[in-house]
Amino acid sequence: MPKDESRVIAQKEQTEDKVLDTTLRPKTLSEYVGQEQVKANLHIFLSAAKKRKEPIEHVLLYGPPGLGKTTLAYIIAKEMNANIKVTSGPAIERAGDLAAILTNLAAGDILFIDEIHRLNKVIEEVLYPAMEDFALDLIIGKGPSARTLRLELPRFTLIGATTRYHLISGPLRNRFGATWRLDFYNQGEMEQIVKRAAKLLKVVVEPKAVAAIAQRSRATPRVANRLLKRVRDYAEVMHDGKITSPVAETALNQLAVDPLGLDDLDRQILKVIIDKFKGGPVGLNSIAASLQEEMGTIEEIYEPFLMQLGFLSRTARGRVVTEAGYKHLGITPTVSVEQKILV
Repeated sequence: MPKDESRVIAQKEQTEDKVLDTTLRPKTLSEYVGQEQVKANLHIFLSAAKKRKEPIEHVLLYGPPGLGKTTLAYIIAKEMNANIKVTSGPAIERAGDLAAILTNLAAGDILFIDEIHRLNKVIEEVLYPAMEDFALDLIIGKGPSARTLRLELPRFTLIGATTRYHLISGPLRNRFGATWRLDFYNQGEMEQIVKRAAKLLKVVVEPKAVAAIAQRSRATPRVANRLLKRVRDYAEVMHDGKITSPVAETALNQLAVDPLGLDDLDRQILKVIIDKFKGGPVGLNSIAASLQEEMGTIEEIYEPFLMQLGFLSRTARGRVVTEAGYKHLGITPTVSVEQKILV
């Protein structure tokens, strides 16, 4: 089974996205499309801090990959006229790494830690006083002669981002002053995002083509930007560069992305559950073993969108393909699906 990183509709960031995201990333809250409730609360949050001339409290952003958590962190920094330092949980391997980052921050700076749920627990312990008291406690020496040295830190703001909120420890969650969840986007918002990206890329896209790309983008801006880029390439090579509805449909079909944004791997998950486990219920470990994929990848990357579409249901006994999932694959259930879900 090919890894998620090779999929055109993968929500996780790929190497090609880094340049594209930099080009297309909104710079201000007014440019940011969607997440209206988060934006409204964030506007008040930032305005109040600026009025008091204080750095904002620590912020935690969570939700599925590709919805704009990193973009929001950059927007917060710009709105607060602050410098932003970017790192990730896996990149901070030792307490000394975190100490080096923290001691190089200036007053008002923002430290953005992506995948914060992957921080080592020992490093979390160092982070607690830094977040709460703006101090860094270092242990000098070993054994009976060891002593603790406290270094004062400038008042900074930590912005954490995670796709797996439940993996963040309670003590760390409690130290964030504001926590917001980013949700999937609706069709109208996705069309706005595609139009904006096309304008920045100087690509002519017909309204029906915009709708087709938005519809197949899994309600995720990152996927929309990537699909637009692939369709643009197809239009330039096979046509005159203009993305019409037929051009978009042909390009998207060639990418094996169906009208709901599912690709072969999504359909394979549903088919495995139907063919090997009679549609479920089946445990996540059994699905992972059949697909030769990690359980965490299936749970974090594949399942959320299938569940959002109503094609997959989680029950106390395991995963069940719904009637909508059967219908999408053109398969007729042999037994009552509703009964399986209710059990």
